[in-house]
Amino acid sequence: MTTTPRVELVTGQLDMVWSLFEYHLPAIDDDACLFEPTPNCWTVRQDEAGRWVADWRVPEPEPAPATSIGWLTWHIGYWWTTTLGHCFGDGAPEREAIAWPGDAASAADWLRGLKDDWRAALQPLTDADLDSTDRTRTLPWGEGMRLVDIAGWVNFELAKNVSEIGYVLRLR
Repeated sequence: MTTTPRVELVTGQLDMVWSLFEYHLPAIDDDACLFEPTPNCWTVRQDEAGRWVADWRVPEPEPAPATSIGWLTWHIGYWWTTTLGHCFGDGAPEREAIAWPGDAASAADWLRGLKDDWRAALQPLTDADLDSTDRTRTLPWGEGMRLVDIAGWVNFELAKNVSEIGYVLRLR
């Protein structure tokens, strides 16, 4: 399959950022995921039903709270699930329905699967597909944005979250 240079750029950026996540993965165990770097940190917690739910508040407090690695991995999964569902599927579940998998290994597997699905969805796109707003029209935050802008944003969001994971690992 031949890809366009712009798809190669976006997937190349994705691969670079993903390699940083893979670099951090050996240090991420269950205890690291639940380590809270500050008091009142946002993290993932089991609810009464045993589901791992992420702390969240709307509107987000100012300043935003520090986050645990568990929360950060949930956050990556939430954005990718939502973006994939809206841009390449029939929609996405509500934020509250997207649970953290419950342990470090499962979270890594979940995110690898989402990354692979995202990469595979981007691969066959043409420049016209990338410039289109058709796939982004149902995104809660992407209406009117071109798909290439959303793809770049996903890479940026992943880089930010992976960098934060590295910082929390250093604090620990």
